[in-house]
Amino acid sequence: MVLLSTLYQIFLSEKTQKRIEKSILYIALVSFFIHLLLIYLSKFGWIDFMAGSDLLKNPISAIYTPFSFILIYEVYLLIYYLPKSFTTYITKQYEIITLIIIRKLFKDLSALELTANWFDIKGDLQFTYDLLASLILFYLIFQFQKQGKRKGRAQKELSSRIEGFIRKKKVIALILVPLFFVMALYTLIDWSAGISFTTNNLPSFESINNLFFDEFFTVLILVDVILLLISFFYTDKFHKIIRNSGFVVSTILIRMSFGVSGLISTILIVVAALFGLIIILIHNQYEKNALSDSI
Repeated sequence: MVLLSTLYQIFLSEKTQKRIEKSILYIALVSFFIHLLLIYLSKFGWIDFMAGSDLLKNPISAIYTPFSFILIYEVYLLIYYLPKSFTTYITKQYEIITLIIIRKLFKDLSALELTANWFDIKGDLQFTYDLLASLILFYLIFQFQKQGKRKGRAQKELSSRIEGFIRKKKVIALILVPLFFVMALYTLIDWSAGISFTTNNLPSFESINNLFFDEFFTVLILVDVILLLISFFYTDKFHKIIRNSGFVVSTILIRMSFGVSGLISTILIVVAALFGLIIILIHNQYEKNALSDSI
């Protein structure tokens, strides 16, 4: 118990969260200027490293790099909120996938072909899909957060009972911190090793955009299933079991979006967030009815 508390204070305390937030912001800012410098060095022919990459063709694409570090911080926040609030933990999943789409938009902005044949060009058409999806997801996340804040009186009365559940979530969160760090480090090393410096043998942008996060959401599915199974020890209420099961389905849909491309991928992401919102809306109606029956 003492060890758990000590490790939690080291890795997931509010003080640590603030320190990591500040560090990531500085790194993101520096990385933006480094990426910008590489773009202009490539443009003037002073370097030929990754000259064929879409990420070095336009200054706008430099925003892609700081967004990648912001996404890393969002991953940490997801772990940070796991023991505190299950709905906030799920919200972070939706925020991460939305930021991945936004990050992709910045890259696509640099390659848009502004012609009268907008809807005949595959890249421009995908940009339109992603733009609309980001707006829809932004609204769905807002509604999800709004519904997640509605806590019934019954939950407050059972606060002492769920202390054990929170303790188990803290253990899971502490396991996830080094796990995701190792995953991110391995992904970076593996991607770097796959680049040929002599022939500019570059990985496709689609594979770059999905780096780490396809495996990340695979792990999240396993975590969600574990949380679902553990929750059976603390509640047998049908609506809570369905809510937790629905969140697992939502995470699976997000993971499936990495296995496809184009419009299908975008649709899967939007459907995942919409499904999660509908699940929590129905769950809250159950809570409301239970509260009314107890009065």
